[in-house]
Amino acid sequence: MADELELDMEFDPRIGAAQALAPGILRIVAPNPGPMTFRGTNSYVIGQDSVAVVDPGPDNADHLAALLDAIDGRPLGAILVTHCHLDHTGLAPRLAALTGAPIWAEGPHRSARSLEEGEANALDAAADRSLPIARRLADGEVFHLGGERFEAVATPGHVANHMGFALPDRGILLSGDHVMGWATTLVAPPDGSMADYMASLDKLLGRAETLYLPGHGGPVSQPHPLMRGLRAHRRMRERAIIERLAQGDETIPAIVAAIYRQTDPRLLGAAALNVLAHLEFLAERGLAAPHGAAGLDARWQLTPREP
Repeated sequence: MADELELDMEFDPRIGAAQALAPGILRIVAPNPGPMTFRGTNSYVIGQDSVAVVDPGPDNADHLAALLDAIDGRPLGAILVTHCHLDHTGLAPRLAALTGAPIWAEGPHRSARSLEEGEANALDAAADRSLPIARRLADGEVFHLGGERFEAVATPGHVANHMGFALPDRGILLSGDHVMGWATTLVAPPDGSMADYMASLDKLLGRAETLYLPGHGGPVSQPHPLMRGLRAHRRMRERAIIERLAQGDETIPAIVAAIYRQTDPRLLGAAALNVLAHLEFLAERGLAAPHGAAGLDARWQLTPREP
């Protein structure tokens, strides 16, 4: 099937070692493996005589030393961040202070929607709300760093301020956490939005880049088939959720128990947030509705159709 989702778990990097992925592109994997970060966060050093760093990673002394070794005394024009989660940005202020490089991003961390009354943000601790951003980048903005032409590509969904960075002359996109070859992306309200995520997939499917360098995991050499698979997977999940609602499941824990039977127990919390994102997307289209305010604790039902 053309849209079948095939994930690639074959990624065994040497943590802390700079690996050349293409001329002028080095990847250094940070020592923060986990169920949400896979082998660790990928940081990229891009350029020849001068460089840019994309996603400096978590605040870790060994990773800082590895990045400085990879930069090797070359001028650092800017530190680019795909989004303000601490596993991508924690090291940015220290790297900026040591090199004098400014931090560029789409903007500060923000949520796709406001919190409902009494709702807690399950991922609040992951957000970097104090990142000192020197320059805010607009969607489609073109700039030059390290001898390369970059294009900022807004891809909200995982979080509202998520941004990829294209090297359009080389057919490469640094895709952050929006498209990864090893896993589907967490879309967790209120920070994330399934509607935004799906629209961003469609946006990237219309672009020409043929190699994606993600925030976690190995390079994606066939991004368009992968994204079609990701889109089909989300539609399959949506159909499964609709079926569970039709069968009388009203709560997110009941839906998760029914459709995530094979999931690693460590990821069931993330699965619940993904289900919430799907339910909110259904609600936006008038297909489902919560009893009262939305959120993880709400009870949900399908919206009656007109005869």
